[in-house]
Amino acid sequence: MVNDGEWDRRSLLRGAAVLAGAAATAPLLGGAATAAPAGSGDADALFKAGRFEQAGRAYEKVLRTDPANLHAARRRGYVGLLANKFPDAEKYLKLAVELAPGDRDAHYFLADCYIRQDKFSLSAPHWQAAGEEAYAKWFAAVRGEPYQIHGDTARLPWQQIDPIPLVEASVNGGPPKRFMFYTGAPSLSVRASVAKEAGLSPVASQKIGYENGVIWAYCGVLDSFKLGGLELRNVPVGWSSTESGEDVDTDCDGLIGTWVFYHLLTTFDYAGRSLILRRRTPETARKARAAAERAGAEPLPLWLAREQYLHSGGSVAGASGSRTGVVGVNFGGRGEMAAVVFGDTAERLGIRSDHDRPIGTFAHSHPAVTYPCYPERIRLGDAAAEEIYCENHPEAELAPFGFDVPAAFFHSFFKPYNITLDFTDMNLYIARGKAT
Repeated sequence: MVNDGEWDRRSLLRGAAVLAGAAATAPLLGGAATAAPAGSGDADALFKAGRFEQAGRAYEKVLRTDPANLHAARRRGYVGLLANKFPDAEKYLKLAVELAPGDRDAHYFLADCYIRQDKFSLSAPHWQAAGEEAYAKWFAAVRGEPYQIHGDTARLPWQQIDPIPLVEASVNGGPPKRFMFYTGAPSLSVRASVAKEAGLSPVASQKIGYENGVIWAYCGVLDSFKLGGLELRNVPVGWSSTESGEDVDTDCDGLIGTWVFYHLLTTFDYAGRSLILRRRTPETARKARAAAERAGAEPLPLWLAREQYLHSGGSVAGASGSRTGVVGVNFGGRGEMAAVVFGDTAERLGIRSDHDRPIGTFAHSHPAVTYPCYPERIRLGDAAAEEIYCENHPEAELAPFGFDVPAAFFHSFFKPYNITLDFTDMNLYIARGKAT
């Protein structure tokens, strides 16, 4: 998990790093390290452009003529995983593992596929094969059904919105604690003092270089996490401490990440300053679609890459043109920018950037430099903002997940809207004003 004392890209501390205040302006994850073989060029081009359904069909065509094509099998499984189409994902990722038992990327994707379905025991050996020993220990330690949901609905008022949105939740039946939420983080995380108060015991731990120091990361299993009228039981949880055992951060008591939200039908009601959580059922999904239609919100695609990174379809425009495609969407967290523009996107589109005012920040605990920029327009469905403050991150990789992501939208962009995430049909709905 640690390379030369640095923070591994899939460390248990990703959620804890955000909790500790490391602004995650861009994911620093790479795509598959193996080169694509000849014959998959058209499929790869479609995938890189975010045309995932067409890419999936193209990879299937490659496999019909070349059944031993590891790259095509792994990519076809990844396409299924992006849309939570688990039978497709499992079929092709299992094929990839059969073709190359030592392929870490195939094992990683298959492990992720299993944890999304709460098949933790099946995920553990694949985390191990992917080199993720702490994850393997963590998920192997969860006994019984994880994320058991009790109750139907919770509407949590935000205790504050800036600099970080906070809601109240109870840990193992204790008094209310203040939790931030951020979909750029995977798991539920708590402060070390909260873990001690709740009687948590680690099932795995690691010493990690973090910013300019060292901290310890732990993972365990929480008996009860209560969010208003909803209670989650048997929940994976992480925490971190300094070498002396002190809290790494005291801004809040914990962080709620994407793994919690994709077990529920979640509405981030920015306009209404509330977090609405409902049990995921066909009926709640139908009601969400109906409410979105009444508000005039069209369903947008929702894609989930590498455990927690949410994406949809959007656009960014500058003086020299615009670009429509896959964009990141990040709810909660901290930061004043409405979006981060990646790679050479700002230069290509003629987006005004202030290079005289560099911003020293961190992207997943790694030092990064961004610059204020002001796109002519950024858009997600019918939601748009013009000349709004954003940041240009020219050193960021444009295709960190194998497909191009020219920009990612953040906290400030969403403030006039409410956004519902449907992880069953993999749709995102965004509408102006408060949620009904």
